[in-house]
Amino acid sequence: MEMERSKASLVSSIMAVKRKSGKTYGQIAEETGLTNVFVAQVLRRQAQLKPETAPKLREALPGLTEELLEEMMRPPMRSYDPNLIQEPAIYRLNEAIMHFGGSIKEIINEEFGDGIMSAIDFYCSVDKVKGVDGKDRVVLTFDGKYLSYTEQKSEHMVSRVRD
Repeated sequence: MEMERSKASLVSSIMAVKRKSGKTYGQIAEETGLTNVFVAQVLRRQAQLKPETAPKLREALPGLTEELLEEMMRPPMRSYDPNLIQEPAIYRLNEAIMHFGGSIKEIINEEFGDGIMSAIDFYCSVDKVKGVDGKDRVVLTFDGKYLSYTEQKSEHMVSRVRD
């Protein structure tokens, strides 16, 4: 039985195809109709490539083999390297969320009620804009479905519903 390739090996092969293409995540996003962050997630095996999108990705990145496309269409093992926090860009993102998180949570509660933003029904993009001072600025958009917490009434539990 053939041993499955490791995630790291797959990602390495996929990223080599992207590098060889010379395209940015933004260019691939435009060609596939996906967001730039979702393209990165698919290529890094953090999101599943849907069969209807595979031909568009193959056209955008012709170097992708059938084997790589098939792997990318399998549900991925979503994970992260715990050392990732040591990368300064990641550390600063985490710091920003920790610093602004309490205020963001309060505004979510004020605007929506007691609940959270989904990270599953979720869109994310990174954009570059010029600030009022003419300097480059990073715009991160987190667009997640609102999910309210449920009052847990015993009568609503399926396991407790009797015939």
